[in-house]
This record gives sequence, structure tokens and C-alpha cells, in this order.
Amino acid sequence: MGPSDGAGAQGKITDVPGVRVGQEQKSDGGWLSGVTVVLPPAGTVGSVDVRGGGPGTHETDALDPTTLVPTVDAVVLTGGSAYGLVTAHGAQRWCEEQGRGFAVTGGVVPIVPAAAIFDLGRGGDFSARPDEAMGYAATAAAGAQAEGHDVERGNVGAGTGAVIGRGQYKGGVGTASLTLVDISDGGPIVVGAVAVVNALGLPLVPELPGEPGTPERRASAVGTGPGPALNTTLVVVATNAVLDVAECKRTASAAHAGLARALNPSHTLADGDTVFCLATGSQELDRSTETARQKSLMTLQSAAADVVRLAILDGVSSAQAVTTPAGEFGAYPGNVR
Repeated sequence: MGPSDGAGAQGKITDVPGVRVGQEQKSDGGWLSGVTVVLPPAGTVGSVDVRGGGPGTHETDALDPTTLVPTVDAVVLTGGSAYGLVTAHGAQRWCEEQGRGFAVTGGVVPIVPAAAIFDLGRGGDFSARPDEAMGYAATAAAGAQAEGHDVERGNVGAGTGAVIGRGQYKGGVGTASLTLVDISDGGPIVVGAVAVVNALGLPLVPELPGEPGTPERRASAVGTGPGPALNTTLVVVATNAVLDVAECKRTASAAHAGLARALNPSHTLADGDTVFCLATGSQELDRSTETARQKSLMTLQSAAADVVRLAILDGVSSAQAVTTPAGEFGAYPGNVR
């Protein structure tokens, strides 16, 4: 019932067949921001769970299990706070040009939910934030990627201006995957995640040397330095399993446990913590009996929490120090993996 590691040291969201990631960013001339777009195969089912008290989101209501359209054409993660949500329009325009979307009379309507982190002014210019053109470019970059491509980590995409611990340290983009080998007769179930880590809290780190034999973890202190407590961790979880919208919703909910295991505190009034779940539907879960169905879903959802934790810690450890007119954001010290 246990997972095995995906490709590479800890895998990547693009280990899920058909999933691609595109990123655009700018880090000069007053800029420190960008966009990350997850582009799944056509027909991918999706949902979302928003837990943070300060979210900046677009089209998330459309992913509720009780709504009309079950599929998602792209997910946009962006800097720029609420201003940056305009990047979804660029992603939508690209999808329309490709004929991707919900078919209606005269054309298609792409379903493109988005979520934003607060990074305004971190490059020195408050008005330097992602726009529709950057959203289009990131989506086009995703569409041009080869199957199973590498995903850049750290100071890229929506993680370009990300920080953690009230701006004490640099945050960034991280990714991971796990492979489950015993919940489907058709082949392995892959669960991957990409995270943009821009959190109020700091990573949960292992117990100090000399304190072995205990499963507890010591929480790093929350930063108390100056700066706005406007923070968010954004995550996209993807799997090749067949899930309906309600099962995607439950998987997104379960995946939030990984966020809480990686960062302390999480889901605060000052965080916009949001997890999307995408199911490409190429592998059936074992649903031969009710017991098998429950085991399959619980195993997958447990793996989703594990992979989110890995992706978040990867984002912290991959981030590099930055100095801008707005200040210095150092790399987080020590090994958080």
C-alpha cells in the first residue's frame, strides 16, 4: 500500500503523462514576479480546495462538484496579487486558439482557474506585475514542452518573487511525484505536484541531532521582521487516475495535510493557501469492490499529501538569495528535505 519514488531524486509533476508546465518571469528593472501554468491533457477533470484566509483566486467556483463543467483546460499560478489574475486571460486566449475549452455555439470557452501570491513591490516597482501577455507566454511555453519534460525550480515563474517567514528568506517553485503500484490493474498510478511557496510560516525541520527516536518535528519560529503578512502557498496536484469532480475535490482537501506538514503555521488569516487537483483519467483505480474502492482512494489521497509536502520543501531548498531595491531575501539555511 506504499508509494515508490517517481523519476529522478523525487520526481516532478510532469511524470504524470500528458501534464506540461510553462513558466515566465522577469527579475530586473524593478521586477521580481512571474507566472507558472500547468497545462493538462484535454478532458482532464479538476477541482480545488481553498483554505487560506486571504486568497486571491479566479474561476475557482467553476470547479465545485455541483457545477456544470467537470474539466479544466489550464491552471494559472501567478505573482502580482489580485492584479496578476489577469494572466488567466492570456492563458484562456491561448487555449481558445488551440480549440481547447467547453464547446458552445460558435466556439469554445476555456476553463482556466487561477490563484495568485502577493509579491507586489519586491523588485522595487509596485506596478511591475504579470499581465495577460505573460500569462499567454507561459501557457504557450507549456504547450511547446515535450512529454515528461523537466520543471525548473526555485526563482522561476510564480516563485520569482516568493518569500517565506515574513520576507526573511526566499521562497520559490518546487515539484515532486510519487508512483503507486498496487491500486490499479492497468498500470502505475502517478501523483505529482508543483508548489509556489510564499508563506507566512517557515519549514518544519527534523529534530536536532542528539534527539533521536522521536517522531515529533520541531517547528521553526515564525519570522517577526518587518513587512506585510500577505502570503500564500499555491499547489497543483495531478494524477493519471480516473477521478470524478467530487473525488478531485476530496483529493485536494487531503493534499492540504501536506502543506500543514511542511510549513508552520499554515492556513492562517494572512495566507491564501490553495490546492488544485487535476485527474487526467488514463488509469482506472481498483474499484472491484467497495473495500477496494476505498483503499484505492485513500492510498491516492495519502500520496497526494506526501507529494505536496515534498514539493513545498523542494521549493524552499531550490530558492536562491535575491537582492533588490526592496531588500535582501536570503536562501533558507540548512537542509529541509
